[in-house]
Amino acid sequence: MMKKTVLFFTFLLCGVVLFAQDAESKFQLGARGGVNFSTITGDGFEDPKSRTSFYAGLVAETFIAEKFALQGEVFYSGQGFDIEEISFAGIPLTPEAEFQIDYIQVPLLAKIYLIEGLNIHAGPQFGFKINEEVDIDPTGDGGDFDTNRIKDFDFQLAAGAEFKLTSGFFIQARYTYGFSEIIEGTDVRNSVFSAGVGFMF
Repeated sequence: MMKKTVLFFTFLLCGVVLFAQDAESKFQLGARGGVNFSTITGDGFEDPKSRTSFYAGLVAETFIAEKFALQGEVFYSGQGFDIEEISFAGIPLTPEAEFQIDYIQVPLLAKIYLIEGLNIHAGPQFGFKINEEVDIDPTGDGGDFDTNRIKDFDFQLAAGAEFKLTSGFFIQARYTYGFSEIIEGTDVRNSVFSAGVGFMF
């Protein structure tokens, strides 16, 4: 599964590069990273506390017109949710824990530049699960238990805003909502807010 995913990413980025060269358009490669605040949601499901994790990966952007661009990305995304401690009469019955669901994410975004440097963007995102476990000791090295409840693929919609500085750095914020049921036969879906920085080479 991992080898197929890596090959897919390679072909995707190569395709973007070739398109940019053929179109003789402005093309840039970059890197981005930041913090995720992720949880799961659904009808009749009480939203748990969000898990705070990180994301990091690569960006490829090509301009189709003066104020319109397409962007492909590939990045690691730590997602999931926190499991709250349950206590009785002040005595903890269960420890605090994290349900960790980690993905390789591949968004394909359309970007509209409102003014110089500032854009809004949106598009589909394809998530490939690479890890799933419950961690009852999030601040330590122990307490990891592998689970197998989450589907391997998640289709999402991503939307956000970004501001580019003249030095090549940019800051951005984005929200991603999953349209796929991540657990078979339920209405449980991924919900992630992220914020971070990046640099275009």
